[in-house]
Amino acid sequence: MSDTVDTSRRGADAADSGAGTDDLGSVPTTHVRRGRWGRLYHGETSIDFYGRRRIGLIVSAVLIVVTVGSLFTRGLNLGIDFEGGVAWEVPAGQVTADTVRDVLEANGIAADSAKIQTLTSDSGSRLRVQVGDQRADVVQTVQTQLADAAGVDVSEVSSTSVSSSWGRSITEKAVRALVIFLVLVALFISWRFEWRMAIAAIVAMVHDVLISVGVYSLFGFEVTPATVVAFLTILGFSLYDTIVVFDKVNENTARFAGSRSPYADTVNVSMNQVLMRSLNTSLAAVLPVLSLLVIGSGLLGAVALREFALALLVGLLTGSYSSIFIAAPLLTMLKEREPRYKNLIGEHATGLELERLVLGGSPEGHRREVARARRSVGATATKEGEAIVAAATTPEAVLTHPPRPRKKKRR
Repeated sequence: MSDTVDTSRRGADAADSGAGTDDLGSVPTTHVRRGRWGRLYHGETSIDFYGRRRIGLIVSAVLIVVTVGSLFTRGLNLGIDFEGGVAWEVPAGQVTADTVRDVLEANGIAADSAKIQTLTSDSGSRLRVQVGDQRADVVQTVQTQLADAAGVDVSEVSSTSVSSSWGRSITEKAVRALVIFLVLVALFISWRFEWRMAIAAIVAMVHDVLISVGVYSLFGFEVTPATVVAFLTILGFSLYDTIVVFDKVNENTARFAGSRSPYADTVNVSMNQVLMRSLNTSLAAVLPVLSLLVIGSGLLGAVALREFALALLVGLLTGSYSSIFIAAPLLTMLKEREPRYKNLIGEHATGLELERLVLGGSPEGHRREVARARRSVGATATKEGEAIVAAATTPEAVLTHPPRPRKKKRR
């Protein structure tokens, strides 16, 4: 009996058992297709992230343009810790914003530039009044008059003074910490992976901070030291999510090293394989932050947590988005400039071919069989092409050479 018959028998046995082998001899080629959520849970999706890269880049470009425009037109609502000045807090029982403005005007303070906010908690509502630097006697006089207007003791009206030089010092330290963090991250990623991944990760982190700052500028949220701490936390989360993706890309780069395949395939396969992990990480991080924002700040009145939780929420969402739609596409565009991948720009697997690669198939043997089948059949329609791709994933189709005849036994 010839090898051909034995090969057919092995293929039939593999089909009966529900799995075959590709040209590497160890990868399943027939696979029981799961539902949409099942494929997502097991990391078996075949989403063409590289083919949709322009959508993500355009959305990010629009958001950045809006952010820059808002920063130039509206600016940031900096808290007293950054701008310096004086802030009073008075019970809001009998005091209104108009009453506060009258007190400020009576003491020679421009009421139009004052920030008046209503703070609500379980202990009641309070009015927070913030103005620029004032003399000590003016601060004491305003505190006394606000207490008289509210009908409370002077001790129940708090006053806080912060010099503008202290605010500038805080800003400079925050910028210095940000620059040092970015430099250290770039050096680590360049050492652990490569410099192209470092560039992509840094751009993704800067993107996250810009979008978060844009949200604060557009909606007029106050920027406090807690907000700065949250921004630095955002950088850490964005970096973590990006490193997870890059680690998988690095692993698949070694896997595809022996085949002539586009770098877009490596990135696409990696993104699909870690998609569920990224979603789980983001969900696990967002839920506690939502608890801080909704329950802690909204229901329990812990206003001090609001700035921190809000910045974290925006940053976590943008961090998850940037690792998929900013860092990975940018890395692909940088790598495609290498001589190894330059001639393969624009070629990448989609549909069933991408699904096979995600499941562990070999890119080289599969492409040869697909090209051979298309040349023999001459199919150009999409449906016919998909049928050929499906046919090429059978155990018999992935053989890279015809079987050799068995030598006759000597009698």
